[in-house]
Amino acid sequence: MENRKPGPKAWAAPLRAWVLGACLVMSTVAQASERQLAPGFKQLPKDATVLIAPLDIELFSISAGGVLEPKADWTAAAQSHMRQALIDRAKAMGIKTQEVDADVADDHAEALTLHAAVAQSIALHHFGPMKLPAKEDRLDWSFGDSLRPLAQRTGARYGLFTWVRDSYASSERVAAIVVMSLLGVGMSGGMQVGYASLVDLETGQVLWFNHLVRASGDLREAKPATESVSALLSAFPAQP
Repeated sequence: MENRKPGPKAWAAPLRAWVLGACLVMSTVAQASERQLAPGFKQLPKDATVLIAPLDIELFSISAGGVLEPKADWTAAAQSHMRQALIDRAKAMGIKTQEVDADVADDHAEALTLHAAVAQSIALHHFGPMKLPAKEDRLDWSFGDSLRPLAQRTGARYGLFTWVRDSYASSERVAAIVVMSLLGVGMSGGMQVGYASLVDLETGQVLWFNHLVRASGDLREAKPATESVSALLSAFPAQP
């Protein structure tokens, strides 16, 4: 039985980079809403079609010793639950969506995988304390022209990209947390970290960005996964 157990944010090496980004943005989550939009962008045009990029998701179990172990079955379940939740959420917001089929994803794999690096940079340098003076605190980030072939292939002008890493303490880890807490030593439990980006596929500009950092949520089941998607897409710039 795996559990979510809040605790100090000490993590193992395999996910050090994205956990660092998560820790850096935690203090600014509450203030992020006013800075989620690119300069000059307010909301999606009416009747715009949004291409839903393949979800970049991976789930882990935390062993008693703190090792993060990938769980393929959990990841597959999370993929299914989040995909459906994204489609349902977009429909509820009145957004027309188009999914990337397997052939298109394979042909444009290199461009699609750029989102992880761009999103982590935004989290670190826009919402976190490692500011880039040249950005002047603006959401001014771009994929360049790398996504233009995807726009030409699909006919969609906009793309929604998501990146999520989620972890859960194993029963052995929970037992270790309890024992060590009695000794006054803190140990970490699971954390959910996610990024969502709305991108203009023609220009490569990131138009909207949101991040999620918390020690709650569960992507392994449909209902809580739907809640996670709602949180990740909060303040999405769709027309009312």
